Amino acid sequence: MVKTTPPGRGSRLLRLLGDDEVHTPHVQEVDGVALMVTGAFEESDLGVACYHSKLGAVELYLNHLVDGPGEYVVVDMTAGADAFASGLFTRFDMTFLVVEPTRKSVSVYRQYRDHAAEFGIPVAVVGNKVTGEDDLDFLRGQVGDDLIAHCVQSSYVRAQEQGRGHGELEAHNARTLDRLRGAVDARPKDWTAFQQHAVDFHLRNAAAWANGATGQDLATQVDPDFRHGPAALTALV
Repeated sequence: MVKTTPPGRGSRLLRLLGDDEVHTPHVQEVDGVALMVTGAFEESDLGVACYHSKLGAVELYLNHLVDGPGEYVVVDMTAGADAFASGLFTRFDMTFLVVEPTRKSVSVYRQYRDHAAEFGIPVAVVGNKVTGEDDLDFLRGQVGDDLIAHCVQSSYVRAQEQGRGHGELEAHNARTLDRLRGAVDARPKDWTAFQQHAVDFHLRNAAAWANGATGQDLATQVDPDFRHGPAALTALV
């Protein structure tokens, strides 16, 4: 397998937080939330490998995950257009771009938006560190209808980052999180497009480097008769 290997008939598919050798040893619970960490650089990686080699594990995981209604996997991606160095950006039902009310942050948003549009990937903007109406007006003027919610400066989050875990998230920011979840819930899962993107990026990577690296034609890993989603789980029973 390489990082882009798509699932097919006979593949090991995963259910979210299932009792398996992927989730059981690698999930930690932090304040009631299940957390998986991609991994840090090892000594042998320094000066040799980029972090995309670690992100390949995330891509493989999401390719083989079958999630259902009311189940959520939140992935904290690399910032900006660097996310397009792999097909990982196609693995999500919704991508939320965190944009601050600055020209620099807006320029990164526009770059990401334009790349994502080429593949039909939906994006929405969450304004961050908004301190008043001027900031909000700036974001509205720059991103338009893509802005679905915003966060204000949070003393609670700052306290958490400093190890002072007291208090509660501000009501406004809590409502923003509710809006983000609502946006995800309102978007139906398109398993056909999800699988097709996986196949397309696998074939790109096979031609670009993976065939040469493995000495095999990795296009043969594509199963044209495989149909991803809950039905694939049923077929395995």
